[in-house]
Amino acid sequence: MEMPILSVVIWLPIIGGLLVLAAGERANAGRWLALGVAILTFVASIPLYTLFDATTAAMQFVERAPWIAAYKVEYYLGVDGISMPLILLTTFITVLVVIAGWEAIRESSSQYFASFLILEGMMNGVFASLDAMLFYVFWEAMLIPMFIIIGVWGGPRRVYATLKFFLYTFLGSVLMLVALIYMYLQSGSYEIAAFQALGMGMHEQILIFFAFLIAFAVKVPMWPVHTWLPDAHVEAPTGGSVILAAIMLKMGGYGFLRFSLPVTPDASMSLDWLVIGLSLIAVVYIGLVALVQADMKKLIAYSSIAHMGFVTLGFFLAYSIRVRTGSLSGGAMGLEGGMVQMISHGLISGAMFLCVGVLYDRVHSRQIADYGGVANTMPRFAALMVLFSLANAGLPGTSGFVGEFLVILASFKASFWYAFLAGTTLILGAAYTLWMVRRVLYGEVANDNVASLNDLNARELLVLGILALAVLLLGLWPAPLLEVMGPTLQQLLEQMVQSKL
Repeated sequence: MEMPILSVVIWLPIIGGLLVLAAGERANAGRWLALGVAILTFVASIPLYTLFDATTAAMQFVERAPWIAAYKVEYYLGVDGISMPLILLTTFITVLVVIAGWEAIRESSSQYFASFLILEGMMNGVFASLDAMLFYVFWEAMLIPMFIIIGVWGGPRRVYATLKFFLYTFLGSVLMLVALIYMYLQSGSYEIAAFQALGMGMHEQILIFFAFLIAFAVKVPMWPVHTWLPDAHVEAPTGGSVILAAIMLKMGGYGFLRFSLPVTPDASMSLDWLVIGLSLIAVVYIGLVALVQADMKKLIAYSSIAHMGFVTLGFFLAYSIRVRTGSLSGGAMGLEGGMVQMISHGLISGAMFLCVGVLYDRVHSRQIADYGGVANTMPRFAALMVLFSLANAGLPGTSGFVGEFLVILASFKASFWYAFLAGTTLILGAAYTLWMVRRVLYGEVANDNVASLNDLNARELLVLGILALAVLLLGLWPAPLLEVMGPTLQQLLEQMVQSKL
C-alpha cells in the first residue's frame, strides 16, 4: 500500500483536533469540522478490513522509520487480527460520540470535540504500535485528553474522579515502563516482537508478568483495582463514559494479548490461577454489587467490570485446558471469546451509556428512582434500550451472547467450577439489567418529568439505531470477525504453549 493508512488514522484526528481548537465557536464551525474529521478517519480505517489478508498472522500495513536512533526507538506501526478490529471500533464509536454530543455540549464545544479527536488518534496509536516505547508514549498521552474531558465537562465531583482516574492509570503504568526498559537492555531493541523472542528465565518472567499485570489490570479494570471506574463514569459527560467503556477499557485486554501472554508464557502458565480467580471475582462479586446500585451510570459501570472479567478469563484459560485435555482447541475458543467480548462490550456499553445520556439530557438525573413508565412517553427509546439491555444480559442473537458463550464453553474444558461461576453472569446480568429496565421504563408514569418527556429526535435515533444494527449484526453473523482474528490468535496460542509445560 502506498497510502500510510495507519499514520492517517492516527494523525488525521490529532491534527483535526488542533484545527477544531483553532476554529473556535464561530458559527458551529468546530462541530462540523469535528464531525467531518471523525467521518474521514472512519472511512480511512475501512481499508484496514477490506484489504486485510485473513489467511496470515503476519503484521500488515506496516510502516517503519527511525525516531530516536540513539536508543533504537522507531516509529513502527502495523496491525494484525487482534489490533485491526479494535482500531475499527475506535473510529466507529468516535463518529457516534461526536454526533451524540452535538446539542448536549453547549459550553466550549470546540475544546470538547477536539479532545475526543486527539484522544481517538492516540488510542489508534496504542493499537497500531509495534515499538514498545512508541506504544508507551501513546498509552500515557491518551490520559491527557480524557483527564480534560472528565475534569472540564464532568459532574460535581469531577475533580476527585479525574485525579483518581489519572493517578490509578498513570501509576499503574510506571512498572510497565520499567519492564519495557529492562527488556530493551536484554534484547537491544524496543520492537515488541524482539521482546516476545527473548526467552527469559522464570524469575525474570514473573517480575515482568506482575509489572504488566498491574498496568493492564488497572486499565481493564480488574478487582480489586477497579474502584476508579465507577467514579469516573458517574462524573464523566456521556461521550466520556462511552469512550471510556467502549475503547479505553479494551486496552488492558489488548495489553494482555500483546505483552503478557506471548512475552511471559512461563509466568502466565504458573500464575494463570491468579488471573482466572480475579476474573471470576469480577464476574460474580461485581455482578452482585451492580444489583444494589441506585444510579444508572454506576450500575452500567459495574456491569462493565463484570463483563470485562469474561475477557481476562477467556484469555488465561488456555493453560488450564492444556493441562487437563492436552489440546489447544479449547484455548483458542477462550481467546476468540475474549476478543469477541471486547468488541461486543464496546458496542453494548457505549449504547447503554448513550441511553442514560438521552434521559439525563431531559431530566438531569441518573437516579433510577426518578423515573418510571418512560415507555409510555418514549416508546422508540424504550424499544432500543430494551434491546441493548437484553444484549447486555447475553440474549442469543445479540453480540453479547457470542463472546460469553465461547468463554463459558472454554471454561467447561478447564473446570466445571470455572464454567459454573462464569455462567452466573447470565443470571446476574439479567437480574441487574432487567431490574433497572423494569423500574425505569415500565409501569405507570411516575412523575411530571416523565410525563413531559419527548421521544428520540432524529440525531439520537440515528446514533442508537446504528449501534442496534451493529449489535444484531455481530450477534447473528460473527463469522467475519472470527475469520480475521483466527490466524493471529492461533499464532498467539502457539507462542503461549512454548512455555515449559
